[in-house]
Amino acid sequence: MILPIIMLFQLMVVLSPSSSLIIKPDCPTKCGEIPILFPFGIGVGCYLDDWYAVNCRSSKPFLAKIDLQVLNFSLEANTILVNHPVFNTCVSAGDSKESANLENSPFFFSHTGNILFGQGCYFVAFIRHYETFAGCFSSCYIEGDPTAVCLGINCCQSRIPLSLQRFDASIDITTGEDDTTRKDCKLVFVVQEEWIVRKEWNPGNSKAVPVVLDWGIHNSSLRRLNITTSTSHCNVFTNATFANKSSSTSTTASNSLVHQCNCKGGFQGNPYLLHGCQDIDECKNTSICSPKTTCRNVIGSYKCHPRPNTTLVILGVATGLPSLLLLLLGAWRLHIIIKRRKNTKLKEKYFKCLLMQPHLTLYDGCGDRGRLFNSKELDKATNHFNVNRILGRGGQGTVYKGMLADGKIIAVKKPKAIDERKLEEFINEIAILSQINHRNVVKLLGCCLETEVPLLIYEFIPNGTLYQYLHAQNEEFPLTWERRLQIAVEVAEALSYLHSAASLPIYHRDVKSANILLDDKYRAKVADFGTSRSIAIDQTHVTTKVQGTFGYLDPEYFQSSQFTDKSDVYSFGVVLLELLTGQKPIISIGLEEGISLANHFMVSMEEDNLFDILDPQVKQLGKKEEIVTIANLAKSCINTNGKKRPMMKEVAMVLEGIQATQKDRGNVQQDYEEVEHERTEITESWGGVSTSTAWGAI
Repeated sequence: MILPIIMLFQLMVVLSPSSSLIIKPDCPTKCGEIPILFPFGIGVGCYLDDWYAVNCRSSKPFLAKIDLQVLNFSLEANTILVNHPVFNTCVSAGDSKESANLENSPFFFSHTGNILFGQGCYFVAFIRHYETFAGCFSSCYIEGDPTAVCLGINCCQSRIPLSLQRFDASIDITTGEDDTTRKDCKLVFVVQEEWIVRKEWNPGNSKAVPVVLDWGIHNSSLRRLNITTSTSHCNVFTNATFANKSSSTSTTASNSLVHQCNCKGGFQGNPYLLHGCQDIDECKNTSICSPKTTCRNVIGSYKCHPRPNTTLVILGVATGLPSLLLLLLGAWRLHIIIKRRKNTKLKEKYFKCLLMQPHLTLYDGCGDRGRLFNSKELDKATNHFNVNRILGRGGQGTVYKGMLADGKIIAVKKPKAIDERKLEEFINEIAILSQINHRNVVKLLGCCLETEVPLLIYEFIPNGTLYQYLHAQNEEFPLTWERRLQIAVEVAEALSYLHSAASLPIYHRDVKSANILLDDKYRAKVADFGTSRSIAIDQTHVTTKVQGTFGYLDPEYFQSSQFTDKSDVYSFGVVLLELLTGQKPIISIGLEEGISLANHFMVSMEEDNLFDILDPQVKQLGKKEEIVTIANLAKSCINTNGKKRPMMKEVAMVLEGIQATQKDRGNVQQDYEEVEHERTEITESWGGVSTSTAWGAI
């Protein structure tokens, strides 16, 4: 049985679809040497819509709507290779150039096919669009082969974000650069990773570089082709799903979903043409089945049937059924054994990784307070990981709501994929949370090591994130001044504990309002420790690749790659600004887009306009002296000089002091009301005689 399958695979590789199945009839088939494949086309009626129109100029194809030269079309991979301009060639720091605008189009800069690449030294190269960004840092070449693959010397590289359709590319020259390097050309551009690996780049000479674009077709175009996703050749494109989260209405989101289509195994042709995927007749290959069998083609596959033998048929009827039953029973038992062995190997693999953590104590589960869950109970708890149980999606994976057999509600975190980096984040989160026992840090209940991707199980936090309450309309539970102060105190206490009271100091490294959860009593719980780090007590910083969320990133960390406890303080300062102003960390002011809330706040403080940018709830309900105190505290937290920022312990003490004053004021008010109530009763009992007269009579 194995041999025919191998032969089928080889046949599918060798066979190439005829041009009649991949190109629309009566349309130009090539521009120069490059085939033009529908939905792309040259001339009216030959392309799906304007996004796929191709102009052929000097035997070179160009996408008509965005005027990018196409180097290659791929139906199978749903990609096109285009020539895209190089940005910031020989320009001064701070200048920037905009990419081709792909917004509202079916095209995306490929996250897997491209990288951000910077050429030169002593600068930070980055691209950004609103809250989406990527960047890298390059130092000066000292010695070695300057033509070697980029290792961060004279150049740098980084992955680009998902769902990118537009960006500004710019550079920031770092401090300490000498006059020679300052005059050198600095280049920053998005480019096909394979092109860089082949070392085809020539610094300073390239005006354009190859860039991979993922593409698909919109819902409306899919309907126009009379193709539906139920035909099984088309699926929703994941990048587009993320890109459309911000759509203003459900109708807009539905119409702008992008689908990618591929002919399934056993079919060939163009899935974007009606009936374009045609069945392959594998039986034309006479050697595909053994000589003792007959090949019969079926839709999408083939079957090899034994040639009938009358004697064997009679004998088979008499003796075959018991043998068949035994065979099925044996196959079932073999399947169970193989599955158990696979689960055992998975456990061994993940346990070995866990045991490599020097600060993690294992006995039966995921840590000294964890439990080892099995895959069956989690599958049942989440109703087979039903989409209706999804609590949220993030960069690391999807979180599902589940209910165990005993009725306990849990949250199950399922990573997207488990490469070495994701496995490291998974192990790191277990190692970090196993050291933490604090009421304002989300509790890890355990993990599951039996699945293809290991799962983390947390306590269920029912009321969403602070980000949702600050930046989305929520009339049922408005954030009062007292509640905002309470949340600030609880988060500060949690971070102070991580920095100063944990068994080893812990840097969170991704403090933001989206990582602050609110429980059933709206108490704050700090979450998401995948990128956190434990450090030695005498250690002052960790040096890592820059990562985090734009708007919350410490500027010093961005330039030096050195993360300190003061970097967490900066991020917390931005959260304080969100609580005060109700604004997102990246805001738009007038015609200016992508302004950081921290910079806008500092300018407002310098111009004495603090109360002009406050959230109406804060301005209406907060005490002026408390608001000013917290504003000054936030200002010190986001100081660009990390050494001048307070420690988290000091921040927590200031906030606790404000809260204590607030409670004392409440107690004084309550005492005053009780005294007034007693005075009223005494006055009434003496028939209207004043209190002083009554006591005098006694």
